Amino acid sequence: METINLLYEGKAKKVYSVQDERYVLVEFKDDATAFNGVKKAKFKNKGITNNKLSSHIFQILEKNNIKTHFLEQLSDRTQLVKKVEIIPLEVVARNVVAGSLLKRTGLPEGATVDPVIVEFYYKRDDLGDPLLNESHIDLLNIISPDRLRELEFEARKINDILCEFFKSKSLRLVDFKLEFGYDHNGDIILADEISPDTCRLWDSETNQKFDKDVFRFGLGDLTESYAAISERLGV
Repeated sequence: METINLLYEGKAKKVYSVQDERYVLVEFKDDATAFNGVKKAKFKNKGITNNKLSSHIFQILEKNNIKTHFLEQLSDRTQLVKKVEIIPLEVVARNVVAGSLLKRTGLPEGATVDPVIVEFYYKRDDLGDPLLNESHIDLLNIISPDRLRELEFEARKINDILCEFFKSKSLRLVDFKLEFGYDHNGDIILADEISPDTCRLWDSETNQKFDKDVFRFGLGDLTESYAAISERLGV
């Protein structure tokens, strides 16, 4: 697939235009960042692993009637996706107490969250991606109340599917981030990626961490952790 222009470069991916304006090409980078970009490093083949894992997970979701932007994995590092207008909200589903939920509640790390909590964060690096409630979202005119409920409904469906999937691989889906966008018809579809960069994944028996917290807190080798996830998923 021939690329035309670099449209966007983020912390973990580059997005290129292609000849067909309905689609874009996404390239996964080896960069890792934490604490809103304060901590940075590169890990060999991280982009290759995340591309494979995200492609695999999106295909599983498509088979379970979740509409996504994913079309095809083109190479080790690239995939072809539908072009979308990203909604500036990160949708986070939390099944287990960890990360910022641990800091905000003081509950013990690893405690089960039942029912799952769905949160919304404003995609603004300059503001530190703050947590928003529905009134904030309405004030900022980010999305209508009806469509916000649609985001939450989709996040809960995706969470149910992925919890069962990861459980079958002896993994605990602690929490994860989703991004959605409008396609050319104005429909909301799942976009971005789902990988160990965007999910907390723990061993279901030992609670060993296999996600970006390994890099955040110096808990081991990130390359080995992501490779272990890839092996468990058979990707």
